[in-house]
Amino acid sequence: MAAGRGQRMMPLTKDVPKAMAPYQGTTLIARGIDELRRQIPQVHVTVGYRGAMLAQHVIQHGASSVFNTEGHGNCWWLYNTFLTLLDEPVCVLTCDNVVDLDIALLAAEYDAHGRPDCMLVPVRPVEGLEGDFIFHEEQVVTSLDRTTPAPTYCSGIQILNPARIRAGTTATESFADLWAQLIERRGLVASRVYPKRWFSVDTMAQLEMLAGGGWD
Repeated sequence: MAAGRGQRMMPLTKDVPKAMAPYQGTTLIARGIDELRRQIPQVHVTVGYRGAMLAQHVIQHGASSVFNTEGHGNCWWLYNTFLTLLDEPVCVLTCDNVVDLDIALLAAEYDAHGRPDCMLVPVRPVEGLEGDFIFHEEQVVTSLDRTTPAPTYCSGIQILNPARIRAGTTATESFADLWAQLIERRGLVASRVYPKRWFSVDTMAQLEMLAGGGWD
C-alpha cells in the first residue's frame, strides 16, 4: 500500500510520494519490492498521490500491477479490484515498512491458524514509533487500542484472504472498520511469528534514524 500523501514528511513529499523517499541508494518502496520478489512472485501496488510517478517507478522495479486508489480509503482496493476474487493468502504491507520477513514461516503460521480471514503480524513496541496495541485471547484478537499499552502492536503487515473477507464482511474503505468487523466474528488473529527486524517511517526524523542504522 503506497497511496498516502506523507504530510509529515514535508517538504520532501511536496515533489515525490512518501514511498519514493531515498534509502540506501534506492527508495523505500523499491527496497521493499526487491526484498519481496525474492520470496513472492506477484507484487501489486496501490498508488494515489503523484500516482503516475510512483506507478512508473514501481513497474521499473518489477511490480506486477498498479491500482490507482486516489480519493479512497486504505481498504478500498480489497473490495474494488481484481484482487477481491483471490481465494488464497495475500501478504499486505505498507510502503513505509522496512522489514526482514520470512514469508515461508509466516505462511506456515497462517496455515497453523486454519487460514483465517486475516492474520496481523505483530511487533514489539519500538521507541518513537506509533502503532495499534494488540489484545488477544489465544491469538484471537479481541481489541486494538492506540493508547492502552500491550506487549505487541500492529506492524502494518497482514496476511489475508480477499475472497473470504468479501464474502463475510460489509464493504468498507477503512482497515480500522474491517478489523472491527472481523473482531466481532472472531476472524482476526495475531501471528506468533514476528519480523526478524522491523522499522516504520512516518517522519523525516524517522527516515534519518533509519539511515543512521536506527532499526538495528
